[in-house]
Amino acid sequence: MRFGLNWPTRIDAWKDLVVAEDLGFTSAWFYDSHMLNSDMYAAMALAAEHTRQIKIGTGIAVPSNRIAPVTAHSIATINQLAPGRTMLGLGTGFTGRNMMGLPPVPLAELREHVRVCRALLRGEEVLYREGRRERWIRFMHPDRGYINIKDPIPIIVAAQGPKAMALAGEIGDGWMAPTSDPESFRHNLSAVKNAATRAGRSLDNFSITMFAGVCVLKPGESLTSPRVISQVGPLAIVAIHALWEASAVAAQLPPELGSVAERYRSEYVDKLDLPSDRRYLKVHEGHTIYVKPGEEKFLTAEVIKSFTMTAPREQIIERIKELEAAGLQEIAFCLPNEGARERIEELSREIVSRY
Repeated sequence: MRFGLNWPTRIDAWKDLVVAEDLGFTSAWFYDSHMLNSDMYAAMALAAEHTRQIKIGTGIAVPSNRIAPVTAHSIATINQLAPGRTMLGLGTGFTGRNMMGLPPVPLAELREHVRVCRALLRGEEVLYREGRRERWIRFMHPDRGYINIKDPIPIIVAAQGPKAMALAGEIGDGWMAPTSDPESFRHNLSAVKNAATRAGRSLDNFSITMFAGVCVLKPGESLTSPRVISQVGPLAIVAIHALWEASAVAAQLPPELGSVAERYRSEYVDKLDLPSDRRYLKVHEGHTIYVKPGEEKFLTAEVIKSFTMTAPREQIIERIKELEAAGLQEIAFCLPNEGARERIEELSREIVSRY
Protein backbone atom coordinates (compact mmCIF):
# COMPACT_ATOMS: atom_id res chain seq x y z
CA MET A 1 0.00 0.00 0.00
CA ARG A 2 1.21 3.46 -0.88
CA PHE A 3 0.21 6.51 1.14
CA GLY A 4 -0.42 9.95 -0.31
CA LEU A 5 -1.84 13.32 0.65
CA ASN A 6 -4.33 15.69 -0.91
CA TRP A 7 -5.62 19.04 0.22
CA PRO A 8 -7.04 22.38 -0.88
CA THR A 9 -4.29 23.85 -3.04
CA ARG A 10 -2.12 26.29 -1.13
CA ILE A 11 0.79 28.06 -2.80
CA ASP A 12 3.20 27.18 0.02
CA ALA A 13 2.17 23.52 0.32
CA TRP A 14 5.73 22.56 -0.61
CA LYS A 15 6.81 23.46 2.93
CA ASP A 16 4.79 20.53 4.24
CA LEU A 17 5.70 18.20 1.38
CA VAL A 18 9.43 18.39 2.08
CA VAL A 19 8.57 16.89 5.47
CA ALA A 20 5.97 14.45 4.11
CA GLU A 21 8.30 12.72 1.70
CA ASP A 22 10.73 12.02 4.55
CA LEU A 23 7.87 10.49 6.56
CA GLY A 24 6.90 7.84 4.02
CA PHE A 25 4.32 9.62 1.85
CA THR A 26 4.77 8.92 -1.85
CA SER A 27 2.30 11.26 -3.57
CA ALA A 28 0.66 14.67 -3.27
CA TRP A 29 -2.56 15.66 -5.05
CA PHE A 30 -3.78 19.24 -5.54
CA TYR A 31 -7.40 20.43 -5.85
CA ASP A 32 -8.44 22.41 -8.93
CA SER A 33 -10.93 24.76 -7.23
CA HIS A 34 -9.99 28.14 -8.63
CA MET A 35 -12.63 30.14 -6.75
CA LEU A 36 -11.46 28.74 -3.41
CA ASN A 37 -7.75 27.94 -3.48
CA SER A 38 -4.37 28.91 -4.91
CA ASP A 39 -3.56 28.12 -8.53
CA MET A 40 -2.96 24.39 -8.79
CA TYR A 41 -0.12 24.44 -11.30
CA ALA A 42 1.74 27.24 -9.54
CA ALA A 43 1.63 25.25 -6.29
CA MET A 44 2.72 22.09 -8.10
CA ALA A 45 5.67 23.90 -9.67
CA LEU A 46 6.92 24.99 -6.27
CA ALA A 47 6.35 21.50 -4.88
CA ALA A 48 8.29 19.98 -7.78
CA GLU A 49 11.18 22.37 -7.26
CA HIS A 50 11.49 21.74 -3.53
CA THR A 51 10.98 17.95 -3.38
CA ARG A 52 13.08 15.03 -4.58
CA GLN A 53 10.93 11.93 -4.92
CA ILE A 54 7.29 12.45 -3.98
CA LYS A 55 4.92 12.18 -6.95
CA ILE A 56 2.84 15.26 -7.78
CA GLY A 57 -0.60 15.15 -9.35
CA THR A 58 -3.69 17.17 -10.15
CA GLY A 59 -6.45 15.86 -7.96
CA ILE A 60 -8.39 16.70 -10.01
CA ALA A 61 -8.07 18.98 -13.04
CA VAL A 62 -11.47 19.97 -14.44
CA PRO A 63 -11.80 20.11 -18.27
CA SER A 64 -13.91 23.27 -18.28
CA ASN A 65 -11.25 25.21 -16.37
CA ARG A 66 -8.76 25.06 -19.26
CA ILE A 67 -8.82 23.88 -22.85
CA ALA A 68 -7.15 20.50 -23.36
CA PRO A 69 -3.97 21.87 -25.04
CA VAL A 70 -3.42 24.12 -22.00
CA THR A 71 -3.96 21.21 -19.59
CA ALA A 72 -1.42 19.11 -21.50
CA HIS A 73 1.02 22.02 -21.69
CA SER A 74 0.72 22.78 -17.96
CA ILE A 75 1.27 19.22 -16.79
CA ALA A 76 4.15 18.74 -19.25
CA THR A 77 5.76 21.87 -17.80
CA ILE A 78 5.51 20.41 -14.29
CA ASN A 79 7.04 17.21 -15.69
CA GLN A 80 10.04 19.25 -16.79
CA LEU A 81 10.58 20.17 -13.13
CA ALA A 82 9.69 16.73 -11.73
CA PRO A 83 10.51 14.25 -14.51
CA GLY A 84 8.79 10.91 -14.15
CA ARG A 85 6.91 11.87 -10.98
CA THR A 86 4.10 13.92 -12.48
CA MET A 87 0.49 12.70 -12.77
CA LEU A 88 -2.57 14.18 -14.48
CA GLY A 89 -5.80 13.49 -12.62
CA LEU A 90 -8.93 14.47 -14.56
CA GLY A 91 -12.62 14.43 -13.66
CA THR A 92 -15.92 16.12 -14.31
CA GLY A 93 -15.54 18.45 -11.33
CA PHE A 94 -17.44 18.99 -8.10
CA THR A 95 -16.33 21.99 -6.06
CA GLY A 96 -14.60 23.65 -9.00
CA ARG A 97 -17.94 23.64 -10.82
CA ASN A 98 -20.49 23.93 -8.01
CA MET A 99 -18.66 26.97 -6.61
CA MET A 100 -19.80 28.76 -9.79
CA GLY A 101 -23.29 27.29 -9.63
CA LEU A 102 -22.54 24.90 -12.48
CA PRO A 103 -22.98 21.12 -12.79
CA PRO A 104 -20.14 18.70 -13.56
CA VAL A 105 -18.98 18.70 -17.17
CA PRO A 106 -20.53 15.99 -19.39
CA LEU A 107 -18.63 12.72 -19.66
CA ALA A 108 -18.29 13.24 -23.42
CA GLU A 109 -16.33 16.41 -22.72
CA LEU A 110 -14.09 14.56 -20.26
CA ARG A 111 -13.48 11.82 -22.84
CA GLU A 112 -12.50 14.39 -25.47
CA HIS A 113 -10.20 16.18 -23.02
CA VAL A 114 -8.40 12.92 -22.27
CA ARG A 115 -8.10 12.12 -25.99
CA VAL A 116 -6.42 15.42 -26.84
CA CYS A 117 -4.18 15.48 -23.75
CA ARG A 118 -2.99 11.91 -24.25
CA ALA A 119 -2.08 12.46 -27.89
CA LEU A 120 -0.17 15.68 -27.14
CA LEU A 121 1.65 14.08 -24.20
CA ARG A 122 2.75 11.29 -26.54
CA GLY A 123 4.22 13.82 -28.94
CA GLU A 124 1.58 13.19 -31.57
CA GLU A 125 -0.40 15.49 -33.83
CA VAL A 126 -4.06 15.51 -32.83
CA LEU A 127 -7.21 16.94 -34.36
CA TYR A 128 -8.45 19.61 -31.94
CA ARG A 129 -12.01 20.89 -32.13
CA GLU A 130 -13.23 24.35 -31.19
CA GLY A 131 -16.90 24.69 -31.97
CA ARG A 132 -17.25 23.88 -35.66
CA ARG A 133 -13.56 24.33 -36.36
CA GLU A 134 -11.14 21.42 -36.49
CA ARG A 135 -7.40 21.99 -36.57
CA TRP A 136 -4.36 19.74 -36.25
CA ILE A 137 -2.10 20.70 -33.36
CA ARG A 138 1.11 19.45 -31.74
CA PHE A 139 3.80 20.64 -29.36
CA MET A 140 6.30 22.50 -31.50
CA HIS A 141 9.41 22.41 -29.28
CA PRO A 142 9.25 19.37 -27.00
CA ASP A 143 13.04 18.95 -26.89
CA ARG A 144 14.16 22.46 -25.96
CA GLY A 145 13.61 22.37 -22.22
CA TYR A 146 10.20 24.04 -22.14
CA ILE A 147 8.23 20.87 -21.41
CA ASN A 148 8.91 17.19 -20.78
CA ILE A 149 6.92 14.57 -22.69
CA LYS A 150 9.75 12.03 -22.80
CA ASP A 151 8.89 10.78 -19.32
CA PRO A 152 5.34 9.35 -19.43
CA ILE A 153 2.58 11.22 -17.60
CA PRO A 154 -0.26 8.87 -16.55
CA ILE A 155 -3.80 10.17 -16.92
CA ILE A 156 -5.88 9.16 -13.90
CA VAL A 157 -9.68 9.45 -14.18
CA ALA A 158 -11.67 10.35 -11.06
CA ALA A 159 -15.04 8.61 -11.15
CA GLN A 160 -17.95 7.86 -8.84
CA GLY A 161 -21.06 7.05 -10.88
CA PRO A 162 -21.43 3.89 -13.01
CA LYS A 163 -20.92 5.63 -16.36
CA ALA A 164 -17.92 7.58 -15.10
CA MET A 165 -16.32 4.44 -13.65
CA ALA A 166 -16.82 2.69 -16.97
CA LEU A 167 -15.07 5.61 -18.67
CA ALA A 168 -12.15 5.29 -16.26
CA GLY A 169 -11.74 1.68 -17.28
CA GLU A 170 -12.07 2.48 -20.97
CA ILE A 171 -9.62 5.37 -21.27
CA GLY A 172 -7.75 5.95 -18.00
CA ASP A 173 -4.27 4.94 -16.89
CA GLY A 174 -5.73 4.77 -13.41
CA TRP A 175 -8.84 5.38 -11.32
CA MET A 176 -9.39 7.79 -8.43
CA ALA A 177 -11.99 6.18 -6.20
CA PRO A 178 -14.31 7.81 -3.69
CA THR A 179 -14.16 6.91 -0.01
CA SER A 180 -16.09 3.69 0.53
CA ASP A 181 -16.23 0.50 2.52
CA PRO A 182 -14.28 -2.51 1.18
CA GLU A 183 -17.34 -4.24 -0.25
CA SER A 184 -18.52 -1.17 -2.17
CA PHE A 185 -14.98 -0.56 -3.38
CA ARG A 186 -14.67 -4.15 -4.61
CA HIS A 187 -17.95 -3.80 -6.52
CA ASN A 188 -16.91 -0.49 -8.09
CA LEU A 189 -13.46 -1.76 -9.05
CA SER A 190 -15.10 -4.72 -10.74
CA ALA A 191 -17.14 -2.28 -12.85
CA VAL A 192 -13.96 -0.42 -13.84
CA LYS A 193 -12.20 -3.66 -14.76
CA ASN A 194 -15.16 -4.97 -16.75
CA ALA A 195 -15.25 -1.77 -18.79
CA ALA A 196 -11.54 -2.09 -19.51
CA THR A 197 -12.03 -5.69 -20.64
CA ARG A 198 -14.86 -4.69 -22.97
CA ALA A 199 -12.57 -2.01 -24.43
CA GLY A 200 -9.83 -4.59 -24.98
CA ARG A 201 -7.46 -2.90 -22.53
CA SER A 202 -4.96 -4.43 -20.16
CA LEU A 203 -4.87 -3.10 -16.61
CA ASP A 204 -1.37 -4.37 -15.83
CA ASN A 205 -0.07 -0.85 -15.10
CA PHE A 206 -3.40 0.62 -14.01
CA SER A 207 -3.20 2.64 -10.76
CA ILE A 208 -5.98 2.69 -8.18
CA THR A 209 -6.13 5.50 -5.63
CA MET A 210 -8.71 6.35 -2.99
CA PHE A 211 -9.05 9.79 -1.39
CA ALA A 212 -10.17 9.62 2.24
CA GLY A 213 -10.51 11.81 5.29
CA VAL A 214 -8.90 10.00 8.21
CA CYS A 215 -8.79 10.73 11.93
CA VAL A 216 -7.26 8.40 14.50
CA LEU A 217 -9.50 8.36 17.57
CA LYS A 218 -7.92 8.54 20.98
CA PRO A 219 -9.14 6.13 23.71
CA GLY A 220 -12.67 7.10 24.74
CA GLU A 221 -12.94 9.88 22.15
CA SER A 222 -16.26 10.33 20.33
CA LEU A 223 -16.83 10.76 16.60
CA THR A 224 -18.02 14.32 17.22
CA SER A 225 -15.28 15.57 19.55
CA PRO A 226 -13.89 19.07 18.77
CA ARG A 227 -10.60 17.51 17.65
CA VAL A 228 -12.34 15.16 15.21
CA ILE A 229 -14.49 17.96 13.81
CA SER A 230 -11.40 20.14 13.28
CA GLN A 231 -9.56 17.35 11.47
CA VAL A 232 -12.21 15.79 9.24
CA GLY A 233 -15.19 18.15 9.60
CA PRO A 234 -14.18 20.29 6.58
CA LEU A 235 -14.26 17.15 4.42
CA ALA A 236 -17.28 15.47 6.03
CA ILE A 237 -19.48 18.54 5.54
CA VAL A 238 -18.87 18.09 1.80
CA ALA A 239 -21.25 15.13 1.97
CA ILE A 240 -24.02 17.44 3.14
CA HIS A 241 -23.13 20.05 0.50
CA ALA A 242 -23.29 17.31 -2.15
CA LEU A 243 -26.69 16.10 -0.97
CA TRP A 244 -28.03 19.66 -1.00
CA GLU A 245 -26.72 20.08 -4.56
CA ALA A 246 -28.06 16.64 -5.55
CA SER A 247 -24.70 16.18 -7.27
CA ALA A 248 -23.15 12.98 -8.63
CA VAL A 249 -21.22 12.70 -5.38
CA ALA A 250 -24.51 12.35 -3.52
CA ALA A 251 -25.44 9.22 -5.46
CA GLN A 252 -22.64 7.33 -3.69
CA LEU A 253 -23.68 8.39 -0.19
CA PRO A 254 -25.76 6.30 2.22
CA PRO A 255 -29.51 7.07 1.85
CA GLU A 256 -29.84 7.53 5.61
CA LEU A 257 -27.88 10.80 5.35
CA GLY A 258 -30.86 12.27 3.53
CA SER A 259 -32.55 13.32 6.77
CA VAL A 260 -29.44 15.28 7.83
CA ALA A 261 -29.32 16.94 4.43
CA GLU A 262 -32.97 17.92 4.70
CA ARG A 263 -32.31 19.54 8.07
CA TYR A 264 -29.32 21.33 6.54
CA ARG A 265 -31.59 22.75 3.85
CA SER A 266 -34.41 23.84 6.16
CA GLU A 267 -32.36 24.96 9.17
CA TYR A 268 -29.33 26.46 7.42
CA VAL A 269 -29.64 27.12 3.68
CA ASP A 270 -33.25 28.36 3.71
CA LYS A 271 -32.38 30.85 6.46
CA LEU A 272 -29.47 32.43 4.59
CA ASP A 273 -30.00 36.12 3.88
CA LEU A 274 -29.21 35.62 0.20
CA PRO A 275 -31.26 35.33 -3.00
CA SER A 276 -31.96 31.67 -3.79
CA ASP A 277 -29.86 31.88 -6.96
CA ARG A 278 -26.76 32.81 -4.92
CA ARG A 279 -27.02 30.49 -1.95
CA TYR A 280 -24.54 28.04 -3.44
CA LEU A 281 -21.89 30.72 -2.88
CA LYS A 282 -22.41 30.53 0.87
CA VAL A 283 -22.88 26.76 0.97
CA HIS A 284 -19.49 26.14 -0.66
CA GLU A 285 -17.62 28.78 1.28
CA GLY A 286 -14.94 27.00 3.30
CA HIS A 287 -15.49 23.80 1.29
CA THR A 288 -12.82 21.26 2.40
CA ILE A 289 -11.00 24.09 4.27
CA TYR A 290 -13.07 24.87 7.37
CA VAL A 291 -16.52 24.32 8.86
CA LYS A 292 -18.64 27.47 8.77
CA PRO A 293 -20.31 28.64 12.00
CA GLY A 294 -23.68 26.95 12.20
CA GLU A 295 -22.67 23.84 10.25
CA GLU A 296 -21.23 21.94 13.21
CA LYS A 297 -24.61 20.57 14.30
CA PHE A 298 -24.99 18.75 10.98
CA LEU A 299 -21.73 16.87 11.49
CA THR A 300 -23.34 13.99 13.29
CA ALA A 301 -21.56 10.78 14.20
CA GLU A 302 -23.41 9.18 11.29
CA VAL A 303 -22.02 11.72 8.81
CA ILE A 304 -18.46 11.43 10.16
CA LYS A 305 -18.60 7.63 10.05
CA SER A 306 -20.13 7.48 6.56
CA PHE A 307 -17.86 9.97 4.81
CA THR A 308 -14.50 9.51 6.58
CA MET A 309 -12.30 6.84 8.09
CA THR A 310 -12.50 7.95 11.70
CA ALA A 311 -11.85 5.17 14.19
CA PRO A 312 -9.20 3.83 16.56
CA ARG A 313 -5.85 3.22 14.88
CA GLU A 314 -6.18 -0.57 14.72
CA GLN A 315 -9.56 -0.34 12.99
CA ILE A 316 -8.29 2.13 10.40
CA ILE A 317 -5.29 -0.06 9.60
CA GLU A 318 -7.52 -3.12 9.34
CA ARG A 319 -9.87 -1.31 6.96
CA ILE A 320 -6.97 -0.19 4.77
CA LYS A 321 -5.72 -3.78 4.66
CA GLU A 322 -9.18 -4.95 3.59
CA LEU A 323 -9.22 -2.33 0.85
CA GLU A 324 -5.76 -3.43 -0.25
CA ALA A 325 -6.94 -7.03 -0.43
CA ALA A 326 -9.83 -5.80 -2.60
CA GLY A 327 -7.39 -4.18 -5.04
CA LEU A 328 -6.59 -0.70 -3.70
CA GLN A 329 -3.00 0.39 -4.32
CA GLU A 330 -2.83 3.86 -2.75
CA ILE A 331 -4.80 5.79 -0.16
CA ALA A 332 -4.43 9.58 -0.14
CA PHE A 333 -5.33 11.25 3.13
CA CYS A 334 -7.43 14.41 2.71
CA LEU A 335 -6.22 17.29 4.86
CA PRO A 336 -7.48 20.79 5.51
CA ASN A 337 -4.66 23.33 5.45
CA GLU A 338 -4.96 24.29 9.12
CA GLY A 339 -2.57 22.15 11.14
CA ALA A 340 -1.47 20.22 8.04
CA ARG A 341 2.08 19.66 9.28
CA GLU A 342 0.90 18.19 12.57
CA ARG A 343 -1.63 16.00 10.76
CA ILE A 344 1.04 14.69 8.38
CA GLU A 345 3.31 13.82 11.28
CA GLU A 346 0.46 12.16 13.19
CA LEU A 347 -0.72 10.07 10.24
CA SER A 348 2.83 8.98 9.52
CA ARG A 349 3.36 8.01 13.15
CA GLU A 350 -0.01 6.33 13.71
CA ILE A 351 -0.66 4.65 10.35
CA VAL A 352 2.11 4.78 7.73
CA SER A 353 4.94 3.66 10.00
CA ARG A 354 2.81 0.89 11.52
CA TYR A 355 1.36 -0.52 8.32
